[in-house]
Amino acid sequence: MRLGFNEIMEISKPRIVVLLVITAVTSMYAASKLVPGTPELDYWSYLHIIIAGALASAGSSALNHYYDRDIDLKMERTSKRPIPSGRMAASHVLIYGLAVSCVSVIYGFFALNAGSAFFIAVGIFSYVIIYTAWLKRLNTSNIVIGGIAGSAAAWAGWSAATGSMDLLGFLVGFLVFVWTPSHFWCLAMKIKDEYAQAEVPMLPVVIGMQKTSKYILGNTIILLPYSLILSFIPDGMGVVYTIIAAVSGGLMLAYHYKLTKTPTSEFAWKAYKVTAPYLTIIFVAVALDAAFHIPLF
Repeated sequence: MRLGFNEIMEISKPRIVVLLVITAVTSMYAASKLVPGTPELDYWSYLHIIIAGALASAGSSALNHYYDRDIDLKMERTSKRPIPSGRMAASHVLIYGLAVSCVSVIYGFFALNAGSAFFIAVGIFSYVIIYTAWLKRLNTSNIVIGGIAGSAAAWAGWSAATGSMDLLGFLVGFLVFVWTPSHFWCLAMKIKDEYAQAEVPMLPVVIGMQKTSKYILGNTIILLPYSLILSFIPDGMGVVYTIIAAVSGGLMLAYHYKLTKTPTSEFAWKAYKVTAPYLTIIFVAVALDAAFHIPLF
């Protein structure tokens, strides 16, 4: 067993790190432009949120690897991860995850502010305790409630800029929560048999592929108008965001409608690939709208 760079990168889940850092940075930038009285941010501020966010995501992902080491061994998709494959000792992953998670909160407190550190801690707690340790193996609400961990990244970025949380900042972050079920249930449909083998009660395992596809469509029907609400609240988002949100949400809706007609693992994978970039697109839209803000009204 070893503690090499490749293994550390793998347990840190770099793709999720990048996604959550983009979410935090774009939220931070948008808050600095849209919230009156917010001071101009320097490059150091962005570097601090990148470091704190990356550490939080990497640490909580490692703790997820540690806790799920038994079911990872039962699933083809995860059986070659560092712990089940024997490349890393579980105790090493646990120590790394705890240390990095704690450092992220402490770093956020001193380099950013107490509000940002609080939301960083909320994100870690939501992913590790609420989702991984409690709900994932308990019932089908697992990923729905677990989505709050992603929202916390956006809230951490927003509060890093403003020192507080307002309605727009909360709603922007909550986009992640609303998007998560549509995204993850598509993946769950793709690997339904593996979840069943590991006895993880993901939605398609419990209610089947057809009903799950309808839940995905229903969730996206909620997501699209929700994303547009951000443009209709006082001092909300503007034209740039509204156009991008409508087009990207409409594309997701079309694919998820087709999924109800073809509820197979193959088409679910296609729908997943359409759903996956949405979060990056929508948060880049938030930042672009803040940079070139053209009010709707």
